[in-house]
Amino acid sequence: MKPDEQPALEQVRLTVNGTLFERNVEPRRHLGDFLRQDLHLTGTHIGCEHGVCGACTVIVNDVPVRSCLMFAGQANGAVVRTVEGLAEADGQLHPIQQAFWNRHGLQCGFCTPGMITTAHVLLTEEPNCDADRVREVLSGNLCRCTGYISIVEAVLDARSAYRKPGSGPA
Repeated sequence: MKPDEQPALEQVRLTVNGTLFERNVEPRRHLGDFLRQDLHLTGTHIGCEHGVCGACTVIVNDVPVRSCLMFAGQANGAVVRTVEGLAEADGQLHPIQQAFWNRHGLQCGFCTPGMITTAHVLLTEEPNCDADRVREVLSGNLCRCTGYISIVEAVLDARSAYRKPGSGPA
């Protein structure tokens, strides 16, 4: 490509936090950058840009995904949920967010969105998980501040909000 040429754009259509968006994006634009820069959803944090730290984790079609490793074009037609999409429209925190707040499962807050979205998927799939399972699933999300104890406690506290009546321990 010549210096004065603009890269070809591709149309992306996806639903983010319940709202349909259509945009033209460069094929090399990562989903995390698309969410932050194009949609101004800055709760998704970009850390290592190599998929190692987990700070950029969002939920794509009910699966936790490192948004720094996925191109926006790959999310075409997908349903994406970010940490902002967990809270209620009136601003009331989702139970997993409230549990992090209650248990001080965040300090600097950089890893928090990725931790919360990852924990949300875990608890949606396994509302009766134990501490060992929480540690295993969150092992791919790095935190430099908390020591993980308060994070694990927050996830364990939130389990009851994910359980269906009669499905297990209260």
